[in-house]
Amino acid sequence: MIYALVDKETLNSKDVSLARFLQHINNFKNIPILQYRNKSGSLKEKKTDLLTICEYYKGIVIINDSIELIEYADGLHIGQEDIRQYSKNLKEAVSLVRQKIGKKLLGLSTHDQKEILEANELNIDYIGLGAFRSTSTKSEANVGGEALLKAARHSKHPVGIIGGVKVNDTFEKPIIYKVIGSGLYNF
Repeated sequence: MIYALVDKETLNSKDVSLARFLQHINNFKNIPILQYRNKSGSLKEKKTDLLTICEYYKGIVIINDSIELIEYADGLHIGQEDIRQYSKNLKEAVSLVRQKIGKKLLGLSTHDQKEILEANELNIDYIGLGAFRSTSTKSEANVGGEALLKAARHSKHPVGIIGGVKVNDTFEKPIIYKVIGSGLYNF
């Protein structure tokens, strides 16, 4: 299954509008989940983008980090550093976030087996695990390659393999998502 990642900075750098990219995404019939990431935009810009996404895309929409906009999305994906702004204690931090988003989907970024095992104890719905390969959008990411696939087997949650994943990559279970970033499409 493909989980699409829409990175606003990547779209801007390629001079591709969000609407055009979403039209392209809709050409694929097997993309049930879309994650929207915009690390530098204002809340107003992100809200406008989420409304555009809902207009063009009919699947599950996950917002990256911006818990303030959860009412416009079906879930929240949050990174290791971002979750800890709620509490240094990971379980407590997830509990506080869960209180704010209710029953909506909650995903957490992980990078290795240690973080996967910690995530197994948390009230989350899935993990993002990566980076699988190096990417242009996350130059600081550690690349795990095949070691990530071995680590993923320890997760009790569904796993999304992120970072440098290509449309034609295949992964055996328990990897159920491959996260395809906006930088991989040719316009």
